[in-house]
Amino acid sequence: MAQNVKILKKEDDNVTLCDLITQIKKSPKIDECGAIFSFEGIVRGTEEDKRVQKLIMSTPDMEKTEKELKQIIIQVKEKYGVAEIAAAHYIGEFYTGDSLLLVVVAGAHRGETRDALKESIERIKYELDFKKEEYTDEGKNIIMSGG
Repeated sequence: MAQNVKILKKEDDNVTLCDLITQIKKSPKIDECGAIFSFEGIVRGTEEDKRVQKLIMSTPDMEKTEKELKQIIIQVKEKYGVAEIAAAHYIGEFYTGDSLLLVVVAGAHRGETRDALKESIERIKYELDFKKEEYTDEGKNIIMSGG
């Protein structure tokens, strides 16, 4: 289900958790599933007692990052034996409450489905090459990850 794994520019596309769940439910493997777990990572309004004004998320090579995201999802699917995983990570300029990361996992049972969701989130956060510029009332903070 590689078409359901994407890096998206916020201004170009708007995918929701409902969209990903709907796509996963169209899979021929859905008959094998008894659980769907979802995660929506959003922009937090405070960070270490600082007020977050905005967040800019970028990646130096969108195609490479999307390819690496797809690899993570393939590996997690194989490791946990889940039926489907859909993921969308946004880049661009964000404000409090905006969605940054969406992940949906469908599996036969809740245990492996939950574990696959957790590993997907952690690997995406720490392994992909993202630069997060956090603008707060105290200035700008740059956070690098992955790569």
